[in-house]
Amino acid sequence: MEKLLQVTGAQVDKVFTELVKSDTKANKETRQRGARTLPKDYPDRELIDPFPVPLLIIGSKFDIFQDFDSEKRKVICKTLRFIAHYHGASLVFTSSKTESLMSKTRSLINHLAFGTERGKSVSLDQNKPLLIPAGMDSLGQIGSPPASDADIGKLQAKTPLDLWKKVYERLFPPQSTSTLKDIKDPAKDPQYSEPEIDAMRAQKDQELEQYKRNASKSWKGMDLDSRHS
Repeated sequence: MEKLLQVTGAQVDKVFTELVKSDTKANKETRQRGARTLPKDYPDRELIDPFPVPLLIIGSKFDIFQDFDSEKRKVICKTLRFIAHYHGASLVFTSSKTESLMSKTRSLINHLAFGTERGKSVSLDQNKPLLIPAGMDSLGQIGSPPASDADIGKLQAKTPLDLWKKVYERLFPPQSTSTLKDIKDPAKDPQYSEPEIDAMRAQKDQELEQYKRNASKSWKGMDLDSRHS
């Protein structure tokens, strides 16, 4: 997850740079559209570090995850809820084998990408598929990391995010960095493959490219207008 967020953040920076590097007006407009400001009543607004653009964390293969040991499910769910809330992200669990879950996932993606109306469904129950739009969770509802006070005191974490990471790694030790691949685009990593979600992602990529082309034309048009005025 940490690696994915780092790579995704780098991709966001790269996209903004490519959009604005050759046009000062585009630079200003793009940054205004891309700048993300949380509403004043956003839960724990002063305690979190929101991602620069709307972010959706998808937990796929819920049909497999639901059979995990209950303690492992608890740790995974609480940790993902904290990470999502800390980054101002939405969180959804889904499975390509359950159409109702896929429908809710599509609805949330469309809401975040195109501003369509968001469904009213919210699920915080770790025994069911999580569905938590950004702003619908809080540190109070998530609770403390799933470890005893004594164990937490021994972890010597520097930040809340570091604390949750260390608690999680006690149950799920991290993979050795020497065996990690250099992933340029995590969306293309086969270990995260989910055919229907990948198809939705490909469609949204195409729509984004079309938007960028249309936006580029409009920016050029504004330049011509300003030169003739």
